[in-house]
Amino acid sequence: MTIAEWCVFGTVLLYLLTIGSVKWAAWRGFDNSRPRDSAFYADPIRARALGAHQNGIEAFPFFAAAVLLAEFRQGPQHLIDELAILFVIVRIAYVFTYLGDRPTLRSILWSLGFAINIAIFFMPAIKVYLPA
Repeated sequence: MTIAEWCVFGTVLLYLLTIGSVKWAAWRGFDNSRPRDSAFYADPIRARALGAHQNGIEAFPFFAAAVLLAEFRQGPQHLIDELAILFVIVRIAYVFTYLGDRPTLRSILWSLGFAINIAIFFMPAIKVYLPA
């Protein structure tokens, strides 16, 4: 497996850990028979963790498709790997800014992550213009 493919797996773990850690930390307040109970998410940190989790689920398909397409179309693997690592780092920072209630920085990081995905996605189309 390539580094980029491991990063795809890492993004899944990240969005699961984002909500899982909040549920684990509040284990007495969390009722697993009602996992979507809005009362549990009334707490601001829990609500932000849920938002970060949901955004991770939304961001995942494009990232996974971009990585797989770039690899399938033989984009420069070292660049795909580097951008995938950068995407994971940006997503980790995104989660922390979401939990820390830093909306402007969070939006900047989201935009940066999206731009990274665009770059990965179009890597095969521009590979002839890239250094070897």
